[in-house]
Amino acid sequence: MDTHEAVRKAKSVGLDLVEVSSNARPPVCKIVDYGKYKYDQAKLKKEQPKKTHRLKEVKFRPGIGANDYNMKVTRAESFLMDEDKVRIQLMFRGRQMAHKEVGFELMKEVKEDLSGVAHIDMEPKLTGRNITMMLSPLPKHLQKPKFKNHGDLPDEVDDDFDDDDDDDGDEVEGDGDSNEEIEEFERPNEDHQHLDVVDEIAMLEGDDGRPKLKRG
Repeated sequence: MDTHEAVRKAKSVGLDLVEVSSNARPPVCKIVDYGKYKYDQAKLKKEQPKKTHRLKEVKFRPGIGANDYNMKVTRAESFLMDEDKVRIQLMFRGRQMAHKEVGFELMKEVKEDLSGVAHIDMEPKLTGRNITMMLSPLPKHLQKPKFKNHGDLPDEVDDDFDDDDDDDGDEVEGDGDSNEEIEEFERPNEDHQHLDVVDEIAMLEGDDGRPKLKRG
């Protein structure tokens, strides 16, 4: 129908000609009460459930093997395709801190492998003994995953981490630094044997030059 004719027809019945689909070819219009139409659209938008983005975390270590690396990046990709945010954390230990550039190179590789499904919210940043990077999912129609076998991922944690480390993919609350390293040093040493004696213990040197215990 010609646009001018449609406008005349709408006015003849006391209504308005409203475009409801501008992307269609040709555009689609309706003869409606414009005020009521706007009210209905606002009500519909308000009733739609809002998508909440959960925060997932995937952990790496310097020197991670190729198979473990692929599994972890695939897991991160699956989270992003489920529209979850992902925190990538690379954890140093001891003398590994002397080679921080190795950690940044690994994070650069992770960023490139996930570039098809995510954009960077926070570039890799060193905080304490950890390098952290934050990722958000791209819109679904723009995502181009690099890894396909998301359904083949195992549930168990890699041997790269201690038993007290959080599993990959746990939901994270807050942005505070992890206390894992502190807890490790505060844990009592169960291998120490304690002497439970009431009398005095003195360390003396015997005839053979070796120390010996003498109870007085």
